[in-house]
Amino acid sequence: MSVDRAEEIEGGESQTVTAAAAVTAAVHYYSVAPGYRLNVRRGPGTQYSIARVLPEGAQIPIYCQTPGTSVAGPYGTSNIWDNIANGEFVSDAYVLTGSDGYVASRCS
Repeated sequence: MSVDRAEEIEGGESQTVTAAAAVTAAVHYYSVAPGYRLNVRRGPGTQYSIARVLPEGAQIPIYCQTPGTSVAGPYGTSNIWDNIANGEFVSDAYVLTGSDGYVASRCS
């Protein structure tokens, strides 16, 4: 674990803030469309193999987003793919983000 910085808090105590804690704080969870079991793919497109299948009612984190294969789903047609874990992506057309565009940073 690396330490990015130490911050002084009330009373003169210091608090260590790690890179992982900073990233975790910025991650939001979103609902998969009701009634759908969602394929999780190994890359941002339907040509990638299925890593696993999310159950109905799943809540997912979105760490970053990237363009890929265009997919039609319950929330429209989108070429945005959501990175939900290391090397795992789902089509944004099946995720209720409240937006037709990007809601997280672009994957690097």
